[in-house]
Amino acid sequence: MNSNFDPEFWKFHEARKPSAWSSFILVILVFGGLINVVNFGMWWFKQEPGQFWLFFILTLIFWWSIFRMIIMWISYIAINKPRKKKAPKDLSVAIFTTSSPGEPLSMFDKTLEACKNIRYPHTTYLLDDTQDPAFKELAEKHGAVWLELVGIPGAKAGKINAALQKTKEDFILVMDPDHIPFPNFFDEVLGFFTNPDVGFVQVSQGYYNQYRSFVAQGAAEQTYGFYGPTLMGLYGLGSSVAIGANCTFRREALESIGGHAIGLAEDMMTAIRLHGKGWKSIYHPVIVTRGLVPEDLGSFCKQQLKWSRGVHEILFSDLPKTWNGLSTLQRLTYFGISTYYISGLTMFLFLILPYFTLWFDVIPIDIEFTEFLTHWVPLALAATVIYLYCQRFLSHPKTEFGLHLKGTILKFVCWPVFLQGFLLSLINGKIPYIPTAKQAVKGFTPFIRPHVYIALFFILTVIWVIIKRMHFTPEGEIAFTRWETWGMIFFAAIAFVMTLGGIYAAWQSRNLDAAEPWKDIDIEEINKLNPDEDKDY
Repeated sequence: MNSNFDPEFWKFHEARKPSAWSSFILVILVFGGLINVVNFGMWWFKQEPGQFWLFFILTLIFWWSIFRMIIMWISYIAINKPRKKKAPKDLSVAIFTTSSPGEPLSMFDKTLEACKNIRYPHTTYLLDDTQDPAFKELAEKHGAVWLELVGIPGAKAGKINAALQKTKEDFILVMDPDHIPFPNFFDEVLGFFTNPDVGFVQVSQGYYNQYRSFVAQGAAEQTYGFYGPTLMGLYGLGSSVAIGANCTFRREALESIGGHAIGLAEDMMTAIRLHGKGWKSIYHPVIVTRGLVPEDLGSFCKQQLKWSRGVHEILFSDLPKTWNGLSTLQRLTYFGISTYYISGLTMFLFLILPYFTLWFDVIPIDIEFTEFLTHWVPLALAATVIYLYCQRFLSHPKTEFGLHLKGTILKFVCWPVFLQGFLLSLINGKIPYIPTAKQAVKGFTPFIRPHVYIALFFILTVIWVIIKRMHFTPEGEIAFTRWETWGMIFFAAIAFVMTLGGIYAAWQSRNLDAAEPWKDIDIEEINKLNPDEDKDY
């Protein structure tokens, strides 16, 4: 067996189904969390504002985050899992995977071999625009149909739509070329299509290269909760979303909306349009494939910029157009998802607010720091308990459970990227569709520069505060302003620590080798780890 081939990652895994007892506990935990929200709010709005515009900004930051947290809690209460249905015989099934110039041929060798080993009868299509004859030869080697689609506008979605015109299968799995499917993939998916109203079925995503770097681990951590309790909650609310990879579509559904949506967030656009047309969706929380996450900070930031710009495009364009066709819960869901990247603006405001007090002696709110902690810590603890309890619904709890600090650091580090995507959406600025790098890109990314400046500014500010209070502040004022000063340094220090984590991730990316982690994957061993059950197709 290959040295980096961990059998634990290549066995079939699925999230547990919620019981009546676990749902009851969740309701109690959320109710307790809401009580803490009310208590914090009653205290907060009784306080004396300092500089009113700073108080307004600080209130906006806190309560926007709390509002999003409450929406998440509501979805958790709805956590559900569909009952698996047996895959019918003789369905007409296709796999579409796309190739683009610059993507490594050896990666496709492994993916196409794995597609060939999926047990349910199907046809695999390689949608190729590389103009490299080696890709055609590779497709033929693994029994896939090679479709040359050069110069098709719309990137990945454009090629999918072009392939729809050249094929006839009734069900199409969109498989990203860096993913390696398990042989039982369709056994877990196709049975749901016996309901004629189901337009698409999405399964979980897992990854096999997260051991490679700080960024890879953090990027994977950011997805654990999303592919577990979050999407299970959205399924319970009737709002399962397509993720772009590992999603199986009904051809009739895609044709009803004019084909796969084209855009930087084409997967979510497609889901919204299908729901707007009345199609139902299924989220099945099983791991039947594993793929890659970005390994270096530059590639990760480029991916996040593309998603940020694309999701804001949905907020300002697609969502209003489909609003009337969506249910109330779907509207709430998609509004919550499409405003996720506004966190770039709120993080930026959180970052700069303490410096107004530390440099200009203006305060947003007249409170003692210890009093704030007395009211904030219970709410933070309640949120943490709910977060940890919901991890019982992770797709693979054994490897995914935890506080996910690296993922939190990466989210903070990306605030300039999120903010850039938000600002570009306001002016309808364009960015190109660039496939996420499949291998590490060595170098110190320019995306980290704002964080280097912020770290230096924090150090300079602390030095200035110490000098100012030692030599230029009267003793009476020192005592009077003690808590507000060190409280603001505490908030600035949180951002500073997060920033240092990002700088470390960028520094580590300088020396990453462009490895090919898929070379260690043993397809025959995956087949043995996921043995054939008695199928009659």
